[in-house]
Amino acid sequence: MKAARLYAYDEQMHVDLQVEQVDEPKMTAPDAVIVRIGAAGLCRTDLHILEGVWKDIQDPHRTLLPYILGHENAGWVEEVGSGVRSVKKGDAVICHPLRTCGVCYGCRRGEDMYCENARFPGLNTDGGFADYLLTNERALIKLNPNVAPIDVAPLADAGITAYRAARRAAKQLTPGQYCVVLGVGGLGHVALQSLHELCGARTIAVDRSEAARNLAKELGAHHVLDGGPTVVEEVKQLTHGGAHVVIDFVGERGAEQESWQMLRQGGTHYVVGYGGKVEVPTVHMVISEIAIAGSLVGNYMELVELMELNAEGRVKLRAQQYKLDDINRAIDDFKNRKIVGRGVIVP
Repeated sequence: MKAARLYAYDEQMHVDLQVEQVDEPKMTAPDAVIVRIGAAGLCRTDLHILEGVWKDIQDPHRTLLPYILGHENAGWVEEVGSGVRSVKKGDAVICHPLRTCGVCYGCRRGEDMYCENARFPGLNTDGGFADYLLTNERALIKLNPNVAPIDVAPLADAGITAYRAARRAAKQLTPGQYCVVLGVGGLGHVALQSLHELCGARTIAVDRSEAARNLAKELGAHHVLDGGPTVVEEVKQLTHGGAHVVIDFVGERGAEQESWQMLRQGGTHYVVGYGGKVEVPTVHMVISEIAIAGSLVGNYMELVELMELNAEGRVKLRAQQYKLDDINRAIDDFKNRKIVGRGVIVP
């Protein structure tokens, strides 16, 4: 099969994925499923993998290379193990990004991303920038008949990461309160729609890209800001003292320091994007009683919920398609912010 493989890490990202012929995945267990990839999302985590940000965690002995990236996957069931009962060959499916065990404490509590025995295709095992992907039955959700894999693949990670953060924020936001969405890219545009579906808060979208700001307006953001040097004061003026929640989908290049400064007393800063460092004076945290919380990828049921919203047209994905042979051009476009919404790789 054809696949895009990484052979080396490079902090400057002067490295291309190699598109080449490799062996197709083999069945490994009774619950194993091989999926014929219909589409795979291109994620900022893929850029961080290329940079080597994850190498000491995912590949400390450098034994993983070369391997196939791609952790936002959807397609059609190609082959199932002897113990698989919930899907069959030909079913259209989306894959939760983790292959989980189902029996550890993390799985038992329903938080798949806490699984003690998880495999993460595209991160610590071969992923979906290929014709076929090996996953397991627990990871799969059958698609609504009117939904095609190519239209939803990035929701498998970017979508549920954004949805989880929005869902957590919505639990504490009441009508009339303010939520800032910092970064209206592949994750932010999903979070913005999700917030509008989950709560009655007023949304403020912040992005330096004009195309992203236009998308935010189209998606119904109550206010849209350009993220200039006075953005903190602009937010405080709009909100009459500060936002109740800020969801930061950037997490670097200074955005992580602006986010907590936008909060009013008692507000919460959800950190989703990463790469930078949050530094807050402890006296400010005490006096303002703000909270700073990380937010990881969503669990299986959150992906189920998001797919229902998508099937009903209430949360839509904006994406730009690339052929697998053009994956390095897609990566370059992503690095240079030429993609509005999400990049999707199609074998």
